Amino acid sequence: VLLDAKSAARAAGLYPGQPLLAAQALLPDVATLGHDPREDAALRTLLAAWAYRYSSLVCLQDGDAILLEVEHSLGLFGPWPKLERMLREDLRELGLEHRIAMAPTPLGACVLAAVQDGLALSDDMQLQRALARAPIASARIESGQVATMAAMGLHKLRQLFELPRAGLARRFGEGLLAHLDKLRGLAPDPREFYRPPDHFERRIEFSYEISHHPALLFPLRRLVNDLALYLAGRDGGVQRFSMWLEHEDMAVIEGHAPRTERKPPDTEIVVGLLAPERDPARLFELARAKLEQARIPAPVRALRLVARELPPFVPAGRDLF
Repeated sequence: VLLDAKSAARAAGLYPGQPLLAAQALLPDVATLGHDPREDAALRTLLAAWAYRYSSLVCLQDGDAILLEVEHSLGLFGPWPKLERMLREDLRELGLEHRIAMAPTPLGACVLAAVQDGLALSDDMQLQRALARAPIASARIESGQVATMAAMGLHKLRQLFELPRAGLARRFGEGLLAHLDKLRGLAPDPREFYRPPDHFERRIEFSYEISHHPALLFPLRRLVNDLALYLAGRDGGVQRFSMWLEHEDMAVIEGHAPRTERKPPDTEIVVGLLAPERDPARLFELARAKLEQARIPAPVRALRLVARELPPFVPAGRDLF
C-alpha cells in the first residue's frame, strides 16, 4: 500500500493507504520508493544518539519528532541562533530534510515546527499567540477528531481555545483537554528520555547477493558513518569493532538433482585500532583495508557492524599553534 504521496500524485488520484496495484493502474508511470518501518526506527534511534551531544535530555516519544531540552545547552553552545545553525549543519551533512522550532513546551515545539520552520519562542505569551494561529490539523490531535472539528467549522486552535471546556470534554473527551493544556504549558508533560546504548549494532540487508568486495564498500561507508555519528553523540571513541558478512544457503547441482548446502557461518572481520577513534574517514579506511584483505567464502546477503568496546575518546594532543 502507499504510505504517502506527493502533491502531484495526490492530484492524479493517489492517496495514503491505497493498494499499490490500484495506484499503478491509475497512474502507470508512478515512481515509488520502498519503505521499511524498521529502517525508520533505526534512523530515529541513531538521530537520538546524535542529538545527545547537544542535550542530555532527548525524547523520541512524539511520532516523527525528536525533542531536545536546550535551555541548559545554551550556556554551553551559545545563544539559540548559534545552536540552531549547528543543528542544521549537522542534519544537512547527514542528508536529512528537517524542520526546527523552539518553544517553552515540548508539544508546542512539535506543533510549531510543522507550522513554521525556524520559529523560536522564548516566553508563554509568544507561545499562546503562535498556537492560536496554528491549524488544528497540525496540532497532533487524533485524525478522527480533526475531521469532526472540520465538519463543525473548527480549523484553527484559537477556535478550540475559545470554546467552553465542559462542552469540549463532553464532545471529545477529557483527553483532548489534557492535550491542549500540555500544548500551552498549563499542565505538566512528563517525558521518557533517551539514553544511548552501551554498544553499537547496525545491519543492512541486500535485495541481491554480493560476491565481491567493491559492492560492499557503499553499505560499509554508510554503517561506518552511522557508527561515527553514534560515537560523537556519546562523546566517545571505538578501539575495536567487527564487520559481519551474513551468507545464505548455496544451491549445488549434482548430476540432475539440485541440493542445498547448509548455510555457511557468518564471516567476522575484526578491525582493531591502537587508540580510540571516531573520525568517519579514518574508520572507513581501516575497515575497507580489512575487508579487501578478507576472503568472501559465499555470497553475502547482509552486512552488520558491531562495536562493543567503546572506551572514552581522548583527542590527539595538539600544540597551541
